[in-house]
Amino acid sequence: MTKRLYLSLGTNLGNKRENLTRAIELLSLALGKCIAVSQFIETAPWGFDSENSFLNCVAAFETSLAPMQLLDMTESIERGLGRTQKSNNGHYRDRIIDIDILLYGDNIIESERLTIPHPLMHKRDFVLEPLAEIAPETQHPVLHKSIKQLMEENKEQTLCK
Repeated sequence: MTKRLYLSLGTNLGNKRENLTRAIELLSLALGKCIAVSQFIETAPWGFDSENSFLNCVAAFETSLAPMQLLDMTESIERGLGRTQKSNNGHYRDRIIDIDILLYGDNIIESERLTIPHPLMHKRDFVLEPLAEIAPETQHPVLHKSIKQLMEENKEQTLCK
């Protein structure tokens, strides 16, 4: 059985456009059919200071991999592209590639290694904006709101600060 999967990809080191393109190619080979890719957007670092801006996108796939297989595969692709360390306990750093699992069908998964939907996706413009471009009506399975609604709410909260 296949599931629709949404991944967030980001990079702030090296040839950013090439990093994202190569990651999407490798993901397509490993996960299954890539059905949509958002535009690449340039964003400021989130959660840490860096002189290097990010290039971000969201990609949608149809996959038959189970969630933990998916996590192992995305981490393997990150390592293959040169990522040496994952962020740890909210301590973020510059990275050649970052691949986050946002949504896996309407599944809700909470384990020591993996939480789906991604627990911070609804707070991150760099995730919501490209996700809304390719899947605006997709429902967040925990918050029960569309991605478009979450993006609008996030923008309102940012304006009110």
